[in-house]
Amino acid sequence: MADFDLQPHLVGEYLELRPLAEGDFDALYAAASDPLVWEQHPASDRYQEPVFREFFRDAMESKGALIAIDRATGEVVGSSRYWGLDLEADEIEIGWTFLARSHWGGFYNAEMKRLMIEHAFRFVGSVILMIAPTNARSQKAAEKVGGVFEGSRFKEGYGDYFVYRIREVPKLPERATPK
Repeated sequence: MADFDLQPHLVGEYLELRPLAEGDFDALYAAASDPLVWEQHPASDRYQEPVFREFFRDAMESKGALIAIDRATGEVVGSSRYWGLDLEADEIEIGWTFLARSHWGGFYNAEMKRLMIEHAFRFVGSVILMIAPTNARSQKAAEKVGGVFEGSRFKEGYGDYFVYRIREVPKLPERATPK
């Protein structure tokens, strides 16, 4: 098995995912600076620049972060990352995902996850999404992309999180046109 590329360049019909770079801070912060993006997240203050700067630093240090670009406009609309590759458990986590509100509604998230999951399945048999118990919006989104609730798992530095496992590539929603 080839080494898992944690920062691939993935292109879908509506989104392009590429490795996060230092020069992406301003554009990504513009997408993240809306308080409603983070309202159900444990770090609900992440819309504040100093807090987001720490998130960005962690993303860069993870060596698995991807930036999401709307292919129609070239606008940065969010990010996600791979984390915790576990070849023994045959899994990897996809997480720290967020999208600008202009890209909410399921379609863009579904395409982002589909691209990342297709890539992951070249190396592992399942993908996990670890979601804070208070984040109902992300729990519903996980289910929409095929995540099956498995229980809780302790996430170092974060506490107990719900685990959703995905074992097959999700299909995009019927409506093939974004808002």
